[in-house]
Amino acid sequence: MKAIAVDLGGTNIKAAVVDKKKGILEKLSIPTHADLGKDHLLDRLGNTINSLSQRFETIGVGMGLPGMVSLDQTTVKSPPNLPGWVVVNAAEEITKRTNLKCRIENDANIAAIGSLHFGVGRNFNDFILIALGTGVGGGIIINRQIFKGSTGMAGELGHVILDYHGPLSNSVTRGTVEAYLGQRFLSRFASDMILQNPENPLYKKFSKSFEKLEPIDLTNAAEEGNELAIEILRKSGERLGYAIINYTHMMDIRKYVLSGGVSRAGDWLFEPARQIIKKHMMAPFQEGLELVYEDLGNDSALLGAAGLAFDSFA
Repeated sequence: MKAIAVDLGGTNIKAAVVDKKKGILEKLSIPTHADLGKDHLLDRLGNTINSLSQRFETIGVGMGLPGMVSLDQTTVKSPPNLPGWVVVNAAEEITKRTNLKCRIENDANIAAIGSLHFGVGRNFNDFILIALGTGVGGGIIINRQIFKGSTGMAGELGHVILDYHGPLSNSVTRGTVEAYLGQRFLSRFASDMILQNPENPLYKKFSKSFEKLEPIDLTNAAEEGNELAIEILRKSGERLGYAIINYTHMMDIRKYVLSGGVSRAGDWLFEPARQIIKKHMMAPFQEGLELVYEDLGNDSALLGAAGLAFDSFA
């Protein structure tokens, strides 16, 4: 069984033919050219999909993209970096251009679907994926299905508030999970900590170019025994722990799949989270709780989009 997978971003369109058992068979990437307008982009998507479908028999198209997606997985509202896309039934537009059935989904939910079909999520019936990337997103899997809520917009895990007096992020209020664990905001916090420690090697390396500081630099420094890097990751991990406590108490889900660049810190981040969970989570909820790392690499969005097609049309 094969499907067409599309990862639509503001910069590039990535597309692939994916076999349910073998994974990606063929893929391509082209510039999005979103500035040329909605219809131009939809035509571009259609042509890209047709170029793949002519050579393979497929069951349909799954597409991941940013923005809020409707409950029936057809319509997106105001996706960032796609000018003119106010309310677009993208699934219908793709079908018009390709004669293939299509479903779309928010890119964070796509990551969870990808883990469910091709990653560590295959081991769980129920799990929450937390995507620790530039921002913080997520997807909730219940009984091996994506949980969409009442209108399709569930799973905005990064906008859960930990401290309404805390730092700003892309949320409308302060102190959200994203404000502490999104890559850009974690780097900002780390820069503030490093400025207070001018004797630390991280200060000497980044004091003139803090914009170049990334979480991987903290992980590498922690591996070398840098106590300040370890402390920064510990504080971030503790906040991750508090977030997971909130999610677990609300959803009664015990398995957490962590993906994205920040999650590559591994146990420097996860172990402080586990300690906070052990200390502050209600005891009955701790039974069976797991934090695991997901690394499907650069193809995770395409694999998730294919999983969406398999779920929808198989």
